[in-house]
Amino acid sequence: MRFHTRKWIKPEDLNPNGTLFGGRLLEWIDEECALYSIVQLENPKTVTKYMSEIDFRSSAHQGDIVEIGIEVIKFGTASLTLQCEVRNKMTRETIITVDRIVMVALGDDGKPKPHGKNKIEFVKDRLND
Repeated sequence: MRFHTRKWIKPEDLNPNGTLFGGRLLEWIDEECALYSIVQLENPKTVTKYMSEIDFRSSAHQGDIVEIGIEVIKFGTASLTLQCEVRNKMTRETIITVDRIVMVALGDDGKPKPHGKNKIEFVKDRLND
C-alpha cells in the first residue's frame, strides 16, 4: 500500500473525548480517494459511489501525524475500487481500515462514463509518452 498524504492532528480535529473525530478522518479519506481517482482516471468529475464498512482500530491524539494509504483493488468500466488504511506515522499503528471504496468517473451528463483504464499509471510515465 502506498501512503500518499499526511495530516497533522490539530485541536479543531478533536472530538469531545480529545481524540481524532471519526467524521474528520472520513472526510480526509474521501478527499484523498477522490484526488487519487481523478488523477488515475484523468477525469475531474469522479465521485464516491460506495464505502464499505469501516474499522476503527485505534485513536489518534492532538499532535499526532497520520498518513493515508490507498491501494487499487480493481478497475471497472467506469469505476475504480480502492482499499484504504490510515496509520500513525510515528508508531505505524493502524487507526482505521476501509476495505472497499468505489469511485466512479462521470460524463458531462452526470452518468457513469467508461474510462478505458486497466492499470495504475504514474504521472511521470504519462509525461514520457
